[in-house]
Amino acid sequence: MKRKIIFTAIVVAGLSGCSGQPGADGINDPYESANRQVHAFNRGLDSNVVKPLTSGMSSGDDKPGIGSYALQGIGNFGSNLAEPGKAVNHLLQGKPEPAVKTTFRFMVNSTLGLAGFLDPAAADFALPEQDTDFGQTLAVWGVPEGAYQELPLLGPSTERDTVGRVVDLVIDPMHAVLNLDEWLIGLGARAVSKAGERARFGDSVDSILYESADSYAQTRLIWLQHRRHELGEEGDEIDPYAE
Repeated sequence: MKRKIIFTAIVVAGLSGCSGQPGADGINDPYESANRQVHAFNRGLDSNVVKPLTSGMSSGDDKPGIGSYALQGIGNFGSNLAEPGKAVNHLLQGKPEPAVKTTFRFMVNSTLGLAGFLDPAAADFALPEQDTDFGQTLAVWGVPEGAYQELPLLGPSTERDTVGRVVDLVIDPMHAVLNLDEWLIGLGARAVSKAGERARFGDSVDSILYESADSYAQTRLIWLQHRRHELGEEGDEIDPYAE
C-alpha cells in the first residue's frame, strides 16, 4: 500500500505541474468552461432537490428541528466510520498525537456513543473531531494543489484533493472489518451529513448560489480561500479583482 500511495503522490504532482500555474488572481482554473457546466448541474440539483429537502430541517426560530437532529445523528454515524481513515492520514502526515486521539475518539463513540450516533468523545472526553484527509496529506508532502475543479455532486475541489478523495476510499481501514454493503451504508451516512451542513448553513449557501452576480466565481473564491487556510497555505493569496 505504501508504494501505491507514493506512486499516487508522484502522479498527482505531475498532473498538477502540467495544468499550469495560478494567474495574477491566485487562481489556477484552466478547466473553467467545463467547471462552469458542472457548477450549473450542481446548482440545479441543489435548487430542485437538496434545498427543498433540507429547508424544513429548521424549526423556524433559528433552532434546529427534529429533522436536523436526525441528520446530525446519521452524520455522526458516518463521520465515526471515517475516523480510522483520518488516523491513518495523521500518521502519514507525521502527527502521531492526533492519530492516537482520533483512534481513541473512534473507540469511545463506537461504544458509549451507540455506534457513533452520539458524540460523547467530544462532550465528555474533550476529544473533538480532528478532520483531515489524503488531500491534506499530499499538501504536507509538498504536492502542489493543481488546477481548480468542480466535481459532479461533490462540488469544489482541486486536482490534488480529487486524487485525495480516491485514495481515502482505497486506504480506509474499515474495509478490513466491514463487508461491502456495510461499508457503502457508512459512505451513504457521510453523504447525509452533507445534507445536514446544507440545512445548517442554508442562508450562507443561498447567498452564494442564488444572490451573487456570478455564483461559480464566488463559490470558487470562497472555497479556495477556506481550503488554503485549512491547509496553512494562506500565502497563496487570491485577488478577486485581478484580471
